[in-house]
Amino acid sequence: MRIKPFKGIRPPRELAKQVSSRPYDVLNSEEARKEAAGNEMSLYHIIKPEINFPEGTDEHDEKVYPSAVEHFRMFREKGWLKQDPKEQYYVYAQTMNGRTQYGLVVAAWVEDYMEGRIKKHELTRRDKEEDRMKHVRVNNANIEPVFFAYHHRDDLDEIVAKVTAGTPEYDFVSDLDGFGHTFWVIDDDETIQRITEIFSEIPAMYIADGHHRSAAAALVGNEKKMQNPNHTGKEEYNYFLAVCFPDNQLNIIDYNRLVKDLNGLSSDEFLEKIEEDFIVEKKGADIYKPDRLHNFSLYLDGEWYSLTAKEGRYDDTDPIGVLDVTISSNLILDKILGIKDLRSDKRIDFVGGIRGLGELKRRVDSGEMRVALALYPVTMQQIIDIADSGNIMPPKTTWFEPKLRSGLIIHELKD
Repeated sequence: MRIKPFKGIRPPRELAKQVSSRPYDVLNSEEARKEAAGNEMSLYHIIKPEINFPEGTDEHDEKVYPSAVEHFRMFREKGWLKQDPKEQYYVYAQTMNGRTQYGLVVAAWVEDYMEGRIKKHELTRRDKEEDRMKHVRVNNANIEPVFFAYHHRDDLDEIVAKVTAGTPEYDFVSDLDGFGHTFWVIDDDETIQRITEIFSEIPAMYIADGHHRSAAAALVGNEKKMQNPNHTGKEEYNYFLAVCFPDNQLNIIDYNRLVKDLNGLSSDEFLEKIEEDFIVEKKGADIYKPDRLHNFSLYLDGEWYSLTAKEGRYDDTDPIGVLDVTISSNLILDKILGIKDLRSDKRIDFVGGIRGLGELKRRVDSGEMRVALALYPVTMQQIIDIADSGNIMPPKTTWFEPKLRSGLIIHELKD
């Protein structure tokens, strides 16, 4: 992999908590408006610029993109964001429930994405790519980082351990979720060179979170290359902002499903059809969480059920077919409930496991949804195996927590 240090644009130490925000794609406009209320320094004014307009303004309205540019300029003028004078690497640590993961903040090479060395496991939607491409183009910067994983290496772990033994640049806990965010600057030339050398020996990295941001950043970089008759390959636009974590530190949680109706079936008829492919055990009113692969949790009519896929109902030799998301999609959502396309069917919704299974119960009990299905989370090794084989996971398979905080570091595309 080819990476480089860069002159990060970031808030002064005392403003880091106030400026930083959740990523643009984990909340809607109304939620962003509420979180930014009373805080003119919130990065949401740049990454969710529709909040700078009256409520109801479409986030894709053409007038919102210039507002992002204006606020990015204003943040720099007022000193809420400042550019480091030297090209550096950084370490970003996140702590959730007493567990910490350490990522190296780098500028990743566009060509590694374009040529498939930065590997993806999800399909992207062109409309979402285009939205983020516009945002990168108008700001001439990667305002938000993408989240990569790499096969862990002891030599990188040792460097990170040495860096993080020093005093951090930022260290705060988010009031919203209680997650810790700690950040160090790596300005030692010898260490910078060694990190670059080690990454050159790594054959691939994997997009853990941020497929649309990765695609948008790489495509804009490639556009700039094609538009520059004097392109040399050394320009800053040849790189984009990434935080790279060792695979053995990452936490993937469940990504669950809610369905509005039973496709014309009664509850008894629905359960009877499920019993054709699953061993069904009634668990009662207390929340039941899947405890192993091929075990599912179903919530219906105030009762929880354990579903275990029967032998022969899935292909253990197929990296996609063996996934629980595939098994549940084929044997329940499609076969019984008639949901063919998870991306477009309006009868289904998805809930990240960070919200807990109580959220599934709440939405079914309210009458909004008819039935809930909880899945056991995929493993990092499954993601790597699928990406290495060139396959694509089904929609809504992975949910990584904690999410990267936006606003701690920005990468500008001009030299």
